Amino acid sequence: MTVDLGKVKTYGDTLNDGAMQVSFTLPVPAGDEAREAARQIALKMGLESPAVTEMADLGAGFTFFVLYGKCTHSVDFASIKIPKQQQKIMNFKEVNSLIKSELGRKVVVVAACTGSDAHTVGIDAIINMKGYRGEYGLERYPEIEAYNLGSQVPNAELLARAVELGADAILVSQVVTQKNIHLENLTELVELAEAEGLRDRVLLICGGPRISHELAIELGYDAGFGPGTLPNHVASFIAVELVRRNRP
Repeated sequence: MTVDLGKVKTYGDTLNDGAMQVSFTLPVPAGDEAREAARQIALKMGLESPAVTEMADLGAGFTFFVLYGKCTHSVDFASIKIPKQQQKIMNFKEVNSLIKSELGRKVVVVAACTGSDAHTVGIDAIINMKGYRGEYGLERYPEIEAYNLGSQVPNAELLARAVELGADAILVSQVVTQKNIHLENLTELVELAEAEGLRDRVLLICGGPRISHELAIELGYDAGFGPGTLPNHVASFIAVELVRRNRP
């Protein structure tokens, strides 16, 4: 089986069959008309032979659909270039050793869920001492002073606290994304940091289920971490980048 990376299509049962599953919600009550509306939307999306396999009444005039069809489109996978973090992923001991030998001081990290975001699971996994999936959180690193400010922290308050603590890095977690509020909030933090003359003095790092390194760079951050990120991934980036900036 040879895959043409210039024309990659979705895969179901056989190569290049274009089969795919989609799910979505329509603001209409469940019924035959709703099922047909979902099918017509799939047709307008470019799916051939769409079939609704699941229709669930969500109440209050909303219906959820699961639909199968065949996509006629392909992508040139070989031409895709995504900005990626290039530094080595180090373990707990390697990060601490690098900081101690190259910086000769502890690194200060301040983290928070900002704006209206109250979901701390992600930031806790990175910061809290117990860590996540067998990796210690940043609070456990002897060469890192980590401060977790919790949830719903205003951007201005986060920056003020970072200045007070002499932060080397600011970590922002964004989970609540309705109406792209995470983009507005992340942009505001960068703008505030620039207005206060802090942008070049601190690493700005963001993370969350809808965050990628590419998006973070576009928003003005130094790095972005999405799903699957472990504490040592973040610690490695901070250590390597601070060492790089510290060198003449």
